[in-house]
Amino acid sequence: MRTLFVIGGGGREHAVVWHLARHYPGATIYCAPGNPGIARLATCLPLSAGDLDGLADAVARCNPDLVVVGPEAPLVGGLADRLQARGLRVLGPTAAAARIEGSKAFAKQLMARAGVPTAPFLVFDDPRAAVAHARRLRTPAVVKADGLAAGKGVVVCDGPDEVEAAIRAIMVDAIFGDAGRRVVIEERLVGQEVSAFALVDGEAVAWLGAAQDHKRLQDGDRGPNTGGMGAVAPYPISAALRARIVGEILQPVASALASQGCPYRGVLFAGLMLTAHGPRVLEFNCRLGDPEAQVLLPLLRAGLPDAFDAVCRGETGADGRLAGGDLTVSDRATCGVVLASGGYPASTLPGVPIAGVEEAAGAAVIFHNGTAEAGGRLVTAGGRVLTVVGQGPDVAAARARAYAGVAQITFEGMRYRTDIGARLLATVSAGGG
Repeated sequence: MRTLFVIGGGGREHAVVWHLARHYPGATIYCAPGNPGIARLATCLPLSAGDLDGLADAVARCNPDLVVVGPEAPLVGGLADRLQARGLRVLGPTAAAARIEGSKAFAKQLMARAGVPTAPFLVFDDPRAAVAHARRLRTPAVVKADGLAAGKGVVVCDGPDEVEAAIRAIMVDAIFGDAGRRVVIEERLVGQEVSAFALVDGEAVAWLGAAQDHKRLQDGDRGPNTGGMGAVAPYPISAALRARIVGEILQPVASALASQGCPYRGVLFAGLMLTAHGPRVLEFNCRLGDPEAQVLLPLLRAGLPDAFDAVCRGETGADGRLAGGDLTVSDRATCGVVLASGGYPASTLPGVPIAGVEEAAGAAVIFHNGTAEAGGRLVTAGGRVLTVVGQGPDVAAARARAYAGVAQITFEGMRYRTDIGARLLATVSAGGG
């Protein structure tokens, strides 16, 4: 019987634990720190995801067959290194390989050397030099904090004044702390934004699937960037486009990291813009996304551990297919809607009672992002509180079930987008992809 250990306590980790429990009935599953939703499926250990030494000790005592590390921060901090040093098998990269997310400047420079298509960019350590560059710009641009900023360190700008304001906010006012001591300024790309995922072991790459996240807070992609207000999957990627993404982006990056002595092992997440000139990389993440994991994992035919084993055995083709065929189910779709706390992303309202979760489970799968239990009641405990995931034979059916679930849940200040999946539905209806 398998023993599995998941690191993290958000919606992504709830989805991972749910997925593992579904594919490996009878397995012993541990999670640290977990959350009330995860606690129904796994043994939760009260350890912070930032306590790397404590986590390593706890995992070693459980001696799992595989450790799945959910959040980026412990990976960038070297948790996989600590676990591997104890002889444990980890689905997650070492600190050296996790720099692909931990430093946007590192990722852009790696792409430039490997010939991976991405937006033209410059890196700045000095805010005065960055502002001088902003004043010379004649096209829309994007300003990115170099380090980890919980998915919120990107400012999309329409003109030089907005670029300059973003530079001052990030580098001078330090709205993202030390993550903004250095910035990347790049050309703003136009097209459909898509999240592409692969399992990677060294230079072996297996296509995991594609989803479309909705980063902006409000309907119509308005308002500030967030950690993600919802997602839909699968995004309709043709065989030809997938071959390009694998051959021009995922494989070259995996090979470049391996050649630098830091082979990548785990889930590699490429945030892409599908432009008129082909796919371009916006960013890389060193783990499953949130909320993308919540919509992608329900579509997997196989369990992540078995799929990763196949990659490690080299059972992948040049187009990223595993020997046994595609990992994702082709005739199903999912739509996930994030229910956020009032004030998110600037602030949160913790301790607010949540009602209707059990009722909503009749229509959708409910993943806990930021919840806690107080006095026997489920309450809010984060900016993003729940992800409500509908499943169906197509995007429209999945979307309808997700919003049927949303309609059952209430808490004071609850906010969510009403248009998750609408853009993809329109694309599918128009025959695009």
